[in-house]
Amino acid sequence: MTAGSRYEQLRSRIVARESSGSVAEMPEHELQSLWFSGAFGREFKTTDGRSVRIVQFGIWNHEAGPDFAEAAVSVDGGPVERGHIELDPDARDWERHGHATNPAYDHVVLHVFFDRGEAEAFARTSGHRLIPQVRLSIAMVDDPPVPQPEAKPGRCVGPLRNLPESKVRDVLRDAALFRMRRKGAALLRIEEIHGADEMLFQALSGTLGYKSNKLPFTLLAQRLPLKLLRSVQGDAPALLFGVAGFLDQKDLAPFDSPTRVYLRGLWERWWPRRAEFERLTIPRPLWKMSGQRPMNHPQRRLAALAQLVAHWPRIRALRAACVSDAIADFCAELRDDYWDFHYTVTSKPAAKRMALIGETRVTEMLANVFFPLALAVSPERWDEFSRLPASLTNARVEIAALRLFGDSPLAGELLKRTAFQQGLLQVYEDFCQRDASDCQRCLFPEQLSNW
Repeated sequence: MTAGSRYEQLRSRIVARESSGSVAEMPEHELQSLWFSGAFGREFKTTDGRSVRIVQFGIWNHEAGPDFAEAAVSVDGGPVERGHIELDPDARDWERHGHATNPAYDHVVLHVFFDRGEAEAFARTSGHRLIPQVRLSIAMVDDPPVPQPEAKPGRCVGPLRNLPESKVRDVLRDAALFRMRRKGAALLRIEEIHGADEMLFQALSGTLGYKSNKLPFTLLAQRLPLKLLRSVQGDAPALLFGVAGFLDQKDLAPFDSPTRVYLRGLWERWWPRRAEFERLTIPRPLWKMSGQRPMNHPQRRLAALAQLVAHWPRIRALRAACVSDAIADFCAELRDDYWDFHYTVTSKPAAKRMALIGETRVTEMLANVFFPLALAVSPERWDEFSRLPASLTNARVEIAALRLFGDSPLAGELLKRTAFQQGLLQVYEDFCQRDASDCQRCLFPEQLSNW
């Protein structure tokens, strides 16, 4: 039995794959981001039963019109058709939004949607050409959105307390191995679609966004591909801040002198490109500004992302080697003349330099990007990953520990290692978050005694 497969078998027996009938609570931008990352796959059936393969997912459309331009699809194994792809939460949006009479949508080769009414909805161009349609479901995604359970001890506390410590560690180790394999597979799927560099850029961008801003950071990396940012040289920071929507301040008078100089420099580079890129601007409600530690402000993380773009050949080499200390040293060396000493554009300068990417973010990058990729190629590197210390916990890890271990001192010991945190999160997401009975009908506690 391969490493991680025992947990996978247990999970497959008792975790039901729940389907979501509605996407009303998900922002359209999140659905678009999932689609573009290949989270739904690339082979589908149309609503009339034909097979569809996405040859190229295209690029985010800079102009008014469909969501994705320069895409390519093959229907029923036929010739590749090049054109646009439009994604709508509801099939009826095609008519509601006037796409059927808008010539900008005449080159759409595929209409993707999630919900529809009782009557069948068709997608036609202004020339009455019928467009193939594909219906998606959130159940097609490996990790559909699930609610956060209450922070209290669960029924697993007793069985885990009665297990020998070696078995507890074995359960979490197997869950962590399963989790890392899934992460690696998801990253390699994006690599297949968009290439190795774009995959790595999107993945690192997501980790810089933390949980609260992962979506806008991922959207930024998708809408401003690495290849584009590398080609514009010194304009990359301005494009990132502009498309993020952070350069809408016209009056710089309220800021101190260093901030005025910094913002004016970004604005002067953004202005000539504004008309080309402003359609891609991230909607302000997607950004979570409050509740963040000052050092984690999204604007500081954008500055860090710009530095990753500037040093990309080094990033590529760090991925290939995946040496924890080398990645940490590289992040510690990153510099930004302004953000090294500023929390936000409205804060007073700090007395001492602050790291653009701190230890906690480095650990997240190792656990979510570098090691999943390394383990996908070299599974024997697990021992190296298992020794990686955890810099800090977070709310989800702490709730998970409370649900499974209660006040057991073993939880504190296990949480000192990143690998055990990952295993704990996998169990928590698979069982605690999916269980609607508040532990009463969850089958995981009984399975522990048979591990």
